[in-house]
Amino acid sequence: MKGTLAVTGDDAADHLVNTHPLALLLAMVLDQQIPLEKAFHGPRVLKERMGGTLSVEAIAEADTDELVTIFSRTPALHRFPASMAKRVQEVCRHLITEYGGEAAAVWETAADGRELLARMKAMPGFGDQKAKIFVALVGKRLGAAPRGWAEAAGDYGEAGSFRSVADIDSPEALKQVRAYKQEMKAKAKANAEAKS
Repeated sequence: MKGTLAVTGDDAADHLVNTHPLALLLAMVLDQQIPLEKAFHGPRVLKERMGGTLSVEAIAEADTDELVTIFSRTPALHRFPASMAKRVQEVCRHLITEYGGEAAAVWETAADGRELLARMKAMPGFGDQKAKIFVALVGKRLGAAPRGWAEAAGDYGEAGSFRSVADIDSPEALKQVRAYKQEMKAKAKANAEAKS
């Protein structure tokens, strides 16, 4: 797996999510209510705190309280370290149960984009939107999604768009995605105010 994702501003952290399937998947899990950069830097921090290894089995089999402590250590890995430690552990247990502990098998063995989207929706912590973004991420940044991925990803699969992390391959692209998200939040706020 080799990708072109450039989110964190930290070459080592970006390299990890571009070359380590579990790191990429966990970055998406962490991408909730914190900045993208922090979420995608999280796998590198977790790897360091777990003795230099990022392993599905080690996370799945860890004592949950110890994993929460690892996530909570200053600076905390996430705004909600306890719930995210448990979510990350749930994802790793799901990978063992469903994919033999191989994160890349989620997309490498999917028959088509629809199946990959369904697999992502079944992953702990992935709703419809996050699942579509991940399908687009694997297709756009890794070139590793199965046929039909762009259709399954919906608007996030559109070429040349700047809607999500799937479109970030440079600092400039990060700025464009951030501007798009701010625009969408402003529109949602305006719509909500108009209805009240």
